[in-house]
Amino acid sequence: MDANKGSPCTPASPERHLKVAHFAGTLRPGHDGVTRVLYRLADGLAQENIDAVFFSPILPEDPCSCCPMYRVPSVPFPLYREYRLALPGACHISGRLQEFMPNLLHIHSPCTLGYSAVMYGRRHGIPVVATYHTHFSSYAKYYNLPAMESISWKYFRMLYSHCRRVYVPSLPMMAELERKSLRNLELLPHGVDTRQFSPAFRSEEWRRSLGAGGKYTLLYVGRLVWEKDLKTLIETYRVLSGKRSDWKLILVGDGPIRSDLQAGMPEAIFLGHLSGRSLSTAYSSSDILVFPSTTETFGNVGLEAMASGIVPICVREGGSHGIIRDGVTGYAANPRDAADMVRHIEYLCDHQDHYHAMAADALAFARTQSWDAILHRLADSYMEVLAATDAGGASRKGMAAYTFSGFCSQARRVHVGLAGG
Repeated sequence: MDANKGSPCTPASPERHLKVAHFAGTLRPGHDGVTRVLYRLADGLAQENIDAVFFSPILPEDPCSCCPMYRVPSVPFPLYREYRLALPGACHISGRLQEFMPNLLHIHSPCTLGYSAVMYGRRHGIPVVATYHTHFSSYAKYYNLPAMESISWKYFRMLYSHCRRVYVPSLPMMAELERKSLRNLELLPHGVDTRQFSPAFRSEEWRRSLGAGGKYTLLYVGRLVWEKDLKTLIETYRVLSGKRSDWKLILVGDGPIRSDLQAGMPEAIFLGHLSGRSLSTAYSSSDILVFPSTTETFGNVGLEAMASGIVPICVREGGSHGIIRDGVTGYAANPRDAADMVRHIEYLCDHQDHYHAMAADALAFARTQSWDAILHRLADSYMEVLAATDAGGASRKGMAAYTFSGFCSQARRVHVGLAGG
């Protein structure tokens, strides 16, 4: 196992000595919204006097200063080559875990690595918690694997049933998970760093350099993948292009469908991956965030847009609309409905007094979403889980009969069936 040790975390205080091992699908900085949350988590929990280590198939190139990180063996993920799938089996993590001796395991992905962590926790009597960061079951329809959705939910119910808490970042996603019979759910929204995302970074020079001077600037931030409902963005671009010319669309992010998007939106500006000051400037120098994804569990970009002083337009499906007061701090358009998206865009462009009032309300809301308070609540929840474990004793029952190997077996049958027509 490769190590990226960095510096040890802040020593835990005697009255709150927590040692938590985290398991994530990727720790490449800026890879997606989840990684930004994970790095904020790593920094913030150190301030809560919690020792931490992270395990992932993908580590940052440069050592992380917040806590040790360990790479686990993996193979490329077939549907998206930038991600990797950890080789199953607790043997790849057990040595480091025995050295660290955690009293809590926290999984951030239901993949093979998360499953291995759950197995390890069950075997050694260590409680496991999870965060539902990514709505993987909703991706099936974008890859022509419709049967995978029901198989995924069956696997998720099994996996998460062995977690003492499942942290869910938005109320819409909590409601969906409850409908799917997941239990032990706890609402834990994401925060935003208002020092990184702020109207103070707005730059008219940046706008002019991209040909957006004097125009309404529409912004998309996120991975360039079909499961972000970017066909809706292409259609929005097409409809709006037929109605007016006083706007410019800018996309921040990269992914495997970039060339398809460039062909479908030839006048749009593609900036690729941005981070740090460049990302802050892109947000605050735009006017409207256009985010059509129906597959979010939270939608960090919506909150980052609010903190940057611009108005988000999300959709009324998935978790991204959960932070929006429709018509007050942003708009929630109908899902997969480009005409409705265009209607909201045009209204904001043509009613500037309303736009500025919404931007001000959105900014005020974002400034209340402190990471410090959220991470303190997470630390409290960790303590509650440990207290309940101490009181009741950690269960050592075996895993449910529906195991990961059973899930993979069903998945292979689905794939073979589709390939055979």
